Amino acid sequence: MKKRFSEEQIIQILREAETNGNNIDVCRQYSISEQTFYYWRRRYQGLSVSELHRLKWLESENAKLKRLVAEQALALQSLQEVLKKRGLL
Repeated sequence: MKKRFSEEQIIQILREAETNGNNIDVCRQYSISEQTFYYWRRRYQGLSVSELHRLKWLESENAKLKRLVAEQALALQSLQEVLKKRGLL
């Protein structure tokens, strides 16, 4: 599913709403619902574009590390099963 707005655009929209002070006008201008606006605000409030990029990088790095740990846990489990079969454990 393609998003209409990139995360950088969302941050710009939120900043515009902060400076404007009128969220409803910003919602109308960009054709988004108030519910979407408040969801974005809760999720992206206080983030700059560079912080957003760093957050995305950290999330992807965390996912890689979790995958690595899961693979090692499976390898360890299979080795333990082989040792049990041979009566060494």
